[in-house]
Parts: sequence; C-alpha cells; structure tokens
Amino acid sequence: MRVSEVHAAESVAYLNRALVRLKDIWDEIGIPEEQRVQRTNAVHKHIKGLLDLMITEEEQLKKRLIKNIQAFLEEQNTLCRQLQLPSFEEEEGCSMLQIERNSRTRLELMMEQKKQRMEDLKGLLGQDRELCDIMCTTPFGIDQAAIPSLKQLEAYHAYLDDLTKEKECRHDEFVSLKKEISVCMDDLERHPETSFEMDVMSEDEEAFCLSNENIAALKVLLRQLQESKAENELRCSSLRITIKELWERLQIPQEEREPISEHMVLSKKSNVEA
Repeated sequence: MRVSEVHAAESVAYLNRALVRLKDIWDEIGIPEEQRVQRTNAVHKHIKGLLDLMITEEEQLKKRLIKNIQAFLEEQNTLCRQLQLPSFEEEEGCSMLQIERNSRTRLELMMEQKKQRMEDLKGLLGQDRELCDIMCTTPFGIDQAAIPSLKQLEAYHAYLDDLTKEKECRHDEFVSLKKEISVCMDDLERHPETSFEMDVMSEDEEAFCLSNENIAALKVLLRQLQESKAENELRCSSLRITIKELWERLQIPQEEREPISEHMVLSKKSNVEA
C-alpha cells in the first residue's frame, strides 16, 4: 500500500475515533440530541469545506498540467518540423507530471538547438558575404529565414571551406602575377595607367577582387607587358647592330667605340636593376 493511502486510512480512523470520543463527552455532559446534531454538522461542514478546497486546488493543478502538456506538444511538433526531426512518442505508463516534465525538458533542448543552428547560420552567412566580396562569387543558396537542417549546415561549412581554399590559391596567384607585372613595368619604365592597373599595383592587396575574370585579366596584362619588353629588347638589339654597322662604315676607331659601348651596357644594367 502507498504511504499516501496509509495516511488516508489513518485520517479516516482518527476521524471515527474523534467522533466516538465526542459522543462519549456529550453523553457525560448530557448534551441533548438537537445540540449534538448541530455540533456534528459543524464538524461535517468544516471537514467537507477543507476537503472540497483541496479537491478544487488539485483539479486546477490537473487542468494546468493538461493545458501545459498540450501547449508543449504543439510547440514540440512545430519545432520537430522546423528542425526536421522525427516526432517524439511518450512512453506508456507515464503520469501527467512525468509527461509534463519530459515535454518541458525536450522543448527547452529543442529551442536551444534552434538557437544554436540560427547562430551557426548567421556566422556562415557573414563568412559567405566576405568571400563573395573578395571573389565576386554568388552566395550559397539557402533560406536565411528558415531553420537550417544539420545536413544543410554541414554542406554550407564544406562549401565555405572549399571557397576559402580557392581564395588562398587565387591570392597566391595574384601576388605572384603582381610581382612579375611590377618587374616588367620597372623594366619598361612604365607606370600604371588604367584603373585596373592601379588596383593591381595598390599596396592594399586584400582589397583586390580575386574573381576569375580579374585573374585572367592579370595574365593578359602580364603577357602584354612581356611582349612589350621583348619588342623593346629586339629594337635595342637592332639599334646596336645598326650602330655597329655605322661605326664600320665610318671607320670609327675602337678606342672611341668602347666608352659608348660601356655607357650602353651600364644603361641597360641600371634599367634591369631598377
């Protein structure tokens, strides 16, 4: 027998004993029947009022539990759909209190999971925007208002990891191409002219857009500069041959040729070193 049932039985037994004791006292005093009825009614009314009050309070507790359980289950089902989780089924034999407590705990855990997923999504969206600005790429296709599934977050993480690696590769390629372009411009004694060339030679390398189009444009610019450099070298070589032929025709002595040749060599070296 439960402890509560034992207490209830003891309460009934005590009430019976108390009534018997009251009867004995009334017999000893000589209380008439009419007054006994009044006194008995007072006891009955007092006990009944106390028990009715307790019953009312417990019925209200029961209603609150049922209401809470229904509300928790509705929120739980909504979150299950949003989080793309299977619905929960309560174990058989659970009391209302257990069901209410279990539902509350599950709901708190699911709301925390929802909060964590949205925070993860917010961080990924920020990282995506930064990479899109740098690489001029299209943002990852995901509904920003909905709660992402674990698979969606995993796919987003993987996408951004790959994009970050691609950005690093493009940045390394950009730095290498920029260095070669700088050398060619120095050799040609040329300064950046177009807005694109100015962006390339800017000291703020992180501000340069690492799009595929810009990387391709860098390669075209380098090729053009290398071609210009090769053309200059051919012209210089042709001029040296022409000068030598003139010296031969004019029969310029060797001692007069050497200072001019030395000056030409020094000029060429200074241009290369610059």
